Amino acid sequence: MIHVEDKDLVVPGEILAGEGYYSGRGTFKDDEDILSSLTGFVSLKNKKISVVPLKSKYLPKRGDIVIGKITDIRFSIWEVDINSPYSGILPASEVFGREKKDLSKMFGLGDVLFLRVVDVDEVNKVRLGLKSRSMGKLREGILANITPTKVPRLIGKKGSMINMIKESTNCKIVVGQNGLVWIKGDKKMELITNNIIKTVKKESHTSGLTNRVKKKLHFLIYGEKLSINDLNENYTTKEDVLDDTSNISDEEYFENPKIENFKESIDDTSKNNGSEGKSFSEEAKFENG
Repeated sequence: MIHVEDKDLVVPGEILAGEGYYSGRGTFKDDEDILSSLTGFVSLKNKKISVVPLKSKYLPKRGDIVIGKITDIRFSIWEVDINSPYSGILPASEVFGREKKDLSKMFGLGDVLFLRVVDVDEVNKVRLGLKSRSMGKLREGILANITPTKVPRLIGKKGSMINMIKESTNCKIVVGQNGLVWIKGDKKMELITNNIIKTVKKESHTSGLTNRVKKKLHFLIYGEKLSINDLNENYTTKEDVLDDTSNISDEEYFENPKIENFKESIDDTSKNNGSEGKSFSEEAKFENG
């Protein structure tokens, strides 16, 4: 027996289904009943029922790639806000190696960085790193944010959503797994991109999102509406156009995006950071003489 429908909003403790259904993420079993363990939207795939959280905080894991903002500079570390209950630290050794240098000459307060989570210890102290030619300071541009669990929806199946936004606005876009998004381009296009990200954030659980985003992008950029014939050519029927949620699996809603989803963005930023194949520590030595 099922008590809810796909994409219904539910609250903790609400009974979702009974015998014959399987408990997925965001749910728990009580005898034969499946109940929601959080506030969110029902995701029903065959006989498996899950709940996608309405809101969530970013919980860092080793290997994540994130965007952060420097909030403090100490003798040997930068403190970094990574949009999490836990602040991150970037040790000077990640940038300068064993050399002793003035940290403020490399990164200052308020600088936005593209980083990797190197380690998270038992007290949730988050160590960050830059040991990749693509990591470093993100210059200019603006920051947007999206609920971390909705990052996969913003990226889309095989990068379909984020690439559509990039191509339409001609903006460089870097998405952190912590829900922060860096946008750089024409000022008008930066604002349009931010507007679109807010739309994805608000409507990520709804059907037909990809084509609504495409239509909204076209209208905001050109001031005219798209007809149904101008929508994604991969859709073959009107029903497909109206409901594209099958493109995002239950697992993609919950799992952090894989590094391949960020490869294009990472490659783009390497040029901005002036690394040209050098490690970041080598670049730091060059810039600081």
